[in-house]
Amino acid sequence: MKILSFLFVFLLLSCNTNLDRSITNDTKIEAVSAIPEGYDPEANLEKLAVVLRDQGTPVANYVHGVQTGNLIFLAGKGPKQANGENIVGKLGTDLTVEEGYAAAREVGINQLSVLKDMLGNLNRVKRVVKVKGMVNAAPDFKDQSKVINGYSDLMVAVFGENGKHARAAVGMGSLPINMAVEVEMIVEIWE
Repeated sequence: MKILSFLFVFLLLSCNTNLDRSITNDTKIEAVSAIPEGYDPEANLEKLAVVLRDQGTPVANYVHGVQTGNLIFLAGKGPKQANGENIVGKLGTDLTVEEGYAAAREVGINQLSVLKDMLGNLNRVKRVVKVKGMVNAAPDFKDQSKVINGYSDLMVAVFGENGKHARAAVGMGSLPINMAVEVEMIVEIWE
């Protein structure tokens, strides 16, 4: 028993438990306590001629977004257009990559609409943290990332460097009502 205790203590002490060590990463994160001068997603929306629209009330037992602390988790949205119609179809059989890109951009407009409704002003968005893009795809379709670029490119056009995010772009066998794309998003807001 003494040998086991000795080994346990030895292993514990030999482990590097220095909590001050740093992890190197290509992405530098800077702490900013206030909205930087010149940061104006609202003005960028105007320049892009993006018109946000009412998202209505969810038809099932969920909400458009949930805030916890300074993070907002947005529910999956689809490519409902201003005319109320969804872009539907399967990428690789019914829709081209370009049509999928446009559908993903529509989803981005819908997510921005939810954020604006929740926050009152998109200038409160500190960073787009994570995007999960789901593409209704034929089994042999391999360009999910090119489709979800329609969403990501819009986030960067609106939020600049703060719109760059971690991302997944995955193919799905089907999506609700046969919509072409669905995207979830996590954003950090200014406190």
